[in-house]
Order: sequence, then C-alpha cells, then structure tokens
Amino acid sequence: MRLEQLEYVRAVSEQGSLRRAGEHLHVSLPALSEAVTKLERELGVTLVDRHRSGTRINGTGQELLPRILEVLDAADRLRAAARGESQFHRPTRVGSVYFGVTSIVLPAMRGHELDHEHTSVDLRQLRHGEVRDGLRDGSLDIGLVTLLPGDDVHPDLVATELFHGRPMAVLPGDHPLAQGSTVTVDDLRQEVFVGARAGYLMHRVAHRVFGDSPPLKWHTADSADVCKQMVSSGIGVSLMPDFTLLDDPLETGGAIAFRPIDDEGTVIRLAILRRRGVRPTKAAQDLFDLLVHHGSRRVSARA
Repeated sequence: MRLEQLEYVRAVSEQGSLRRAGEHLHVSLPALSEAVTKLERELGVTLVDRHRSGTRINGTGQELLPRILEVLDAADRLRAAARGESQFHRPTRVGSVYFGVTSIVLPAMRGHELDHEHTSVDLRQLRHGEVRDGLRDGSLDIGLVTLLPGDDVHPDLVATELFHGRPMAVLPGDHPLAQGSTVTVDDLRQEVFVGARAGYLMHRVAHRVFGDSPPLKWHTADSADVCKQMVSSGIGVSLMPDFTLLDDPLETGGAIAFRPIDDEGTVIRLAILRRRGVRPTKAAQDLFDLLVHHGSRRVSARA
C-alpha cells in the first residue's frame, strides 16, 4: 500500500469521478485506475464502481474514507514534524456555498482578525450536498450552507445559524420596476426570469416564490455572479437573498437594483456546519469562532 494510492481515492471522492480526479492530480486515467485497482486487491474490497458513464467511489469506499483520511493526515503531520512545523500550519478546510463565501468567509478573512501565523484556509466553493458529504467524510473541517424552512441537517452534523433573510428581486438599474420601493410576485411573473440551475438554493427559492405559476420565459445559470451580469445586461430579472446584496458593486454603480417583494415570506438561513463529536484543531476552532462573530455583527448591523 502506498500513500499515493490513498491520495487517489481521496481525489476520486472529492472530484466525483476517476476522470476528474486524474485531471485534478495531473495523472493519466490508466495509471490512476491501475493504482486504485491494486489497492482494492490488497484490501480485498471494491472501492469504486466502474460504469460506462464513469467511475465513482462506492459505499464501501465511503465507509473506509475516514480511515484513509486519518492515514493521510498522519502522514502530513509527520512531514510537518520533520520540517519543524506546528500542527497549526495544516490549512483549515472550509467548504461553502456561494452565498456563504461572499457574505461571511471573505469578509472575515479581509478583516485580518485571523492569526495568520498559525491559520491558513483551504476554501472550496461547493454545492450544499458536497459540503455535507465533505464534513461527513472528514475532507472538510467547516461548512457553510443555506437552508430553507423544512430542510433537515444530517444527524452526523451540528448546525449553528449565523443569520437569516428573505429573497429580493434583482432588476436592471433602468427597469421600470426599479422605480418603485417594492415589487410583487405577479410583477416578476411578467418578466423574463434569470434563475439558478436545479441543485442550487435559488432554484428552490424561485419555485417557492412563484409556486405553480412561474414566469413564461426562464433562463438558467450556475453562478449568482453570472445571474447578476445577465440582469445588468438587461436580459431579465432574478432573485437573491437580501443578506448577499449589501454594497454590491453592480448596485452601487447603478447597473442593477434590488427591491423587496410584497407579501413574500420565504426565509433563507445561512448556517455553519461541523461534524458532531469531532474535536477541532485550534486553528479550525478559531476560524469557526471568527465566522460566528462576523455573523453576529451582521445581525447587529441590520437590526
């Protein structure tokens, strides 16, 4: 058994397929596949399922992944000790949905309140399910996700709400609807809509807002930034959480405008997640405390 074989399995889990893992590691697909196969033979189990559509880690691989990560972390600590480095130099691995990155993580890091001598951050922008899975398999230390009413948090995880808000209409700056102080859902139904793809929070929010009567024309994108650019170009209107829109440069420059939606009560929560029962490193705990502090400051500023 070689450490590189374990690294390959971790990469397959994080990247979602053998092909993407090979691209990420700059290892050829045949070499990567052969190394994983040899590891499977040595362990006497199958770690990945191989199909024509692709190769992905299976249930057995997911069960063994925490042990694999323990071995890799131990190897990292050994290397750090050999270099005379502190345990605090291991990056704190943060997985966050887009709105968590823009609303909490980046403002906290810009504030220079981290002990940068001992804390570095490995920040990954992910979808909700990827954040959850990364925390459960040990590849992430901290996760930030957005939740809607009725959403459950996996029992392996503990959630701390940072703050909550409501969806806002995002309009071109010169749009007639931007002349009023609020808009209605019926107003938005008459417009070309720019929404997120299935699997993203704002796709679910849009369906809650519009119910059984969506706008007749609906464009989709996989990035909130792209959605805002489409709106600023006059392509359509969109929806986004109010807590992400403070000091947006497109809004301050007049390219887009944000308006509350009359009689719309959808609540969007931003929460920080950690794995239950896992003792964090000091660096991870310090970063967690800082993110919670920034969340409470945002609540106080909006009050």
